[in-house]
Amino acid sequence: MVIGVEERITGIMIYYYFVCKRKLWYFVNEINMEAEDENIMLGKLLDENSYKRDDKHINIDNVINIDFIKEHRELHEIKKSKALEEAGVWQVKYYLYYLKQRGVDGLKAKIDYPLIKKSLVVELSEEDEKQLGTVIKEINELKKEICPPEFEKKKICNKCAYHDLCLI
Repeated sequence: MVIGVEERITGIMIYYYFVCKRKLWYFVNEINMEAEDENIMLGKLLDENSYKRDDKHINIDNVINIDFIKEHRELHEIKKSKALEEAGVWQVKYYLYYLKQRGVDGLKAKIDYPLIKKSLVVELSEEDEKQLGTVIKEINELKKEICPPEFEKKKICNKCAYHDLCLI
């Protein structure tokens, strides 16, 4: 199955879907405010300096970018904090879903939080697969929208790279 550009859904799109649909709209429309964002730079530094012995940043089809894979078919995603844990969980479930759709089954997944020395095991259920199908459809619909969704104040807004843009 070949995926067209308009149907291409990346792991970061899934993550943003669960964080903020307005942020997702900016991202899919190539309005990027994160290049100089302090939180993003800290996350990248953490990623670069954690788990140095593992092969990292495994890019598959320019759709998913797995932080690293350990033996025993276990993929890992590194996160700075648990503040947006639900979004991270769905991002990793999408990795499992995407790979399963391409015939790679039986994988395990973990989200690693090196700053607090914790890990979270993530599994993909049939119900998750159904929900991801719905999420993918909604993201594809959002991509077609001319304007971003209405601004919705959330706890994370003050730390978001798009904060000032949303308030215009």
